[in-house]
Amino acid sequence: MMAKAGDRIVIEVEGPHGYRREGLITVVGRIDGHPPYQVRWLDNDHTTLIFPGPTARIEPTP
Repeated sequence: MMAKAGDRIVIEVEGPHGYRREGLITVVGRIDGHPPYQVRWLDNDHTTLIFPGPTARIEPTP
């Protein structure tokens, strides 16, 4: 997974306890675009450092 600051990250978990979460990547931890990513979550405006799992996808900025 590769991203750049300004890209959006979407995490979707299916099933009975599923959820969808969206955030804005504000800092990329490695120069080659690989995680960790600092993400500002759009639902609560909190910022966290994450290593995305298999349910995550990157939506690049145009």
